Amino acid sequence: MISGIVNVYKEKGFTSHDVVAKLRGILHQKKIGHTGTLDPDAVGVLPVCLGRATKLCDMLTDQTKTYETVLLLGQVTDTQDISGMILEESKVTVNPQEVIEAILKYLGDYDQIPPMYSALKVGGKKLYQLAREGIEVERKPRRVQILDIQILKMDLPRVTMSVTCSKGTYIRTLCHDIGADLGCGGCMESLIRTQVGNFSIENSLTLKEIEEKVIKDTFLNDIMSIPDMFTHLPKVVVKRKYHKLIYNGNPFYVEHCIDETEHACQDGQVRVYDEDETFIGIFKRDDSLYVPVKMFLEP
Repeated sequence: MISGIVNVYKEKGFTSHDVVAKLRGILHQKKIGHTGTLDPDAVGVLPVCLGRATKLCDMLTDQTKTYETVLLLGQVTDTQDISGMILEESKVTVNPQEVIEAILKYLGDYDQIPPMYSALKVGGKKLYQLAREGIEVERKPRRVQILDIQILKMDLPRVTMSVTCSKGTYIRTLCHDIGADLGCGGCMESLIRTQVGNFSIENSLTLKEIEEKVIKDTFLNDIMSIPDMFTHLPKVVVKRKYHKLIYNGNPFYVEHCIDETEHACQDGQVRVYDEDETFIGIFKRDDSLYVPVKMFLEP
């Protein structure tokens, strides 16, 4: 079984689940999971976890993402993108400076109301299922964060933007909200996900490219190993006499480490190895004790 993370370029027309299903066929293994839904019409980076790396799915879902999107002003749709039914059309009379000011005001924290056409669940049913039945329900705003917005091109009524944001941000809702602020409405015309954490679109592979590499037996060269995902965290090596503790997923004390000095931990987290350089997992420091967060040791 292959374990690690592959940077997939999701092509238009595929759902994230389609990508996983096709990879199961290409790699002949079942244990595969994606790291966050990307709409069928959107393209770009979709990190996919293989084997033991499926334990990383939730961690990768939480990572910062960057998108390139085209905002189309003057049109409002029920899905907030051009695939939906047009609800309103307006003449675009705003000037470029007004558009720039409206866009840049979204930098920072932002209370965003999730769209009805989304996979979020209300009462056990996905919102898009309710929307298709003509049912609209109240959605509570969610706090998201727009870390950066770069206006790449403006040719009104279209504006091309690069947006870096926190998890849970809907770019089509951002486009909708900017259009509403400008008084002419707006929707998302296209979406490319260019970055997820350390995974960039330049290094992504299409499903066809992955299949070709599997046939040539070179696919493993394009897999990021589980330990490589955590090189930003301090490394802690546990003394041999305490290996049984970490193998069983138990907490251990600072004095059980070969290097007992203070570790500059990010959120208190470290990557833990035994003396044989076997990667055990991620632990979090609590005073003088390290407690397990995520274990990756083979059973």
